[in-house]
Amino acid sequence: MTARIFKPAKNAMQSGRSKTKEWQLDYEPEQPRSVEPLMGWTSSGDMKQQITLRFDSKDEAVAYCERKGIAYQVIEPQESIRRPVAYADNFSFRRGEPWTH
Repeated sequence: MTARIFKPAKNAMQSGRSKTKEWQLDYEPEQPRSVEPLMGWTSSGDMKQQITLRFDSKDEAVAYCERKGIAYQVIEPQESIRRPVAYADNFSFRRGEPWTH
């Protein structure tokens, strides 16, 4: 039973950064998923895949794993590079391609 400790990425559907400040602990699947022959649903007998624990810091998550004797893997977050963009840049003379309607 191996756990992944990571900081979740931003939701792609919204520009907000909610739920990205906490560290999350998820368990790696122990069994592969299988397709149920009757309905065609994907299922698994591994119940630990449904557990998600949230911690305020990485140290708290690591301490939890060490206290419970769980093997863990820490995945460090990659910070996104944001370049400042202004609305006026759409109409500047230095624009790479001419502005059209």
